[in-house]
Amino acid sequence: MKFLIITHAQHKKQREHLFAYEPYVREMNLWLKYAEKVEIVAPLVTSEISKIEQNYEHKDLILTQIPSIEFTTISSAIKSIFKLPIILVRIFKASKKSDHIHLRCPGNIGLLGCLVQICFPKKMKTAKYAGNWDPKAKQPLSYRLQKWILSNTFLTKNMQVLVYGNWPNLTKNIKPFFTASFKDSEKETWLEKDYSRILRFVFAGSLVEGKGPLFAIQIVENLHKKGKKVFLDVFGDGVLKDELQEYVMTNNIKNIIEFHGNQPKDILKETFKNTHFALLPSKSEGWPKVIAEAMFFGVIPITTSASCLPYMLDYGKRGILIEPNLDDAVLKIMNALENKDLKTMSRLGLEWSQQFTLDYFESEIKKLIISK
Repeated sequence: MKFLIITHAQHKKQREHLFAYEPYVREMNLWLKYAEKVEIVAPLVTSEISKIEQNYEHKDLILTQIPSIEFTTISSAIKSIFKLPIILVRIFKASKKSDHIHLRCPGNIGLLGCLVQICFPKKMKTAKYAGNWDPKAKQPLSYRLQKWILSNTFLTKNMQVLVYGNWPNLTKNIKPFFTASFKDSEKETWLEKDYSRILRFVFAGSLVEGKGPLFAIQIVENLHKKGKKVFLDVFGDGVLKDELQEYVMTNNIKNIIEFHGNQPKDILKETFKNTHFALLPSKSEGWPKVIAEAMFFGVIPITTSASCLPYMLDYGKRGILIEPNLDDAVLKIMNALENKDLKTMSRLGLEWSQQFTLDYFESEIKKLIISK
């Protein structure tokens, strides 16, 4: 079987190996176990391989390079429009040669893939929609268009679409799914954590406005002002890094906040084992893997109600749901610290998250690829 991946993820080459964002590649390597040949249609960049990137593991893999496109400014939009014919032709040619078309959505390249796949109604297809599938969510037009095409069974035939969360009125080709990070062998027995000493928090994600890293820092800062012994580890990188570090220095809270930059999964794993709470005050999410990873080791999540997060937290039984308002968020966390059964919350989260292992994930992927 020739397996085709259409994605906006930026790729890098190092000798004979092809690298991309580690969580994405880790997942794709499971899909590729069942393919004889693999073609990836994606942008290629020349920067250095980072700590959070991994190589594909397949002996017969080729990359069909396409230019990156963006529509954030007028000039970039004009340039991108001229690139569209090249990208569409390359996606079409690759799709024609493939046995299985796999789309990675949402994204500009994913949207083009959604359009091209309409031309191949008889080919076996899957799509992974890694964004927020909530029909009520306010999203860019391109995201809404991708969701509409993927769920339209007249335009999109012979495809299973994997989405995060179980939403009402799903068409028959939409399949609620999940993402896994750890194997069955990595499961650990729940251990009671001590909430009477220093409370350790973790934020792990891109340091961009949408993920809410400043809000996470301000939550810990305000808990500290209210007399709580707290410490926050910040993992990740992004455009807000310098601004966040300046905020920490200016407000004299460098003794309770530490920045670690991007780190590999094993470092985060060890951090989770010694952490009480994971903060993710995000504006929008798909399946927030860092929350599922933290819960795997008994870390209690503190999150907004974006996307399927309320479902993941069982509407407050496995974590603390907050609103994007600092005073209200701190009040809710203080109330949980003083009145909630945190140990039960931690144990329930661990038991739930440990259902979704890479072993189970692989067995579900196998059904999608060789079920027909």
